[in-house]
Amino acid sequence: MIIFFGPAGSGKSVQGQMLAARQGWRWLSMGQLLRDTHDEELFKVMQEGGLVPDEKANEIIGESLKNVSDIKRVILDGYPRKLKQAEWLVENQPLHSKSIDMVVVLEVPRAEIIKRLGLRGRPDDTPKTIGERLMIYRKEIYPILHYLSEQGVHVAHIDGTGTVGQIHDRIIEEVNSCKLL
Repeated sequence: MIIFFGPAGSGKSVQGQMLAARQGWRWLSMGQLLRDTHDEELFKVMQEGGLVPDEKANEIIGESLKNVSDIKRVILDGYPRKLKQAEWLVENQPLHSKSIDMVVVLEVPRAEIIKRLGLRGRPDDTPKTIGERLMIYRKEIYPILHYLSEQGVHVAHIDGTGTVGQIHDRIIEEVNSCKLL
């Protein structure tokens, strides 16, 4: 498994999908999996801006990993979001027949994130709310990165600025250096 991290606007979904498509791998987006579920309780939690309980998120990812057991590599996008989820993922690697091979962290400066999200045109994408979301993202991600690093997982911080192609080339170079291609 390759786990993609990056704040909203970093391009992690685009990059994850490109990598999966070009390599014949599977891209699993927690956001998409949650949107595809028919669980009314989950819909309500998400509509209210809340986070899905860890147990439910783990269950959904676990089921999805079982469904793609025949695929060589899986790219996770939007999971894990909490340290407990990362611990669950590490502890259950044998169950899913997939190891965590690498973490890709797309690093994009705050000013660039504000610019990119401003192009979306959503009313809640103000510099203030974007700054708050970035702070929450960093509080969530650093303990996860530390934990995965302690487990021996290679964490690659990739410059997420430039064209989509330039960023993708950096990711490919890093994935290749880990002998995952």
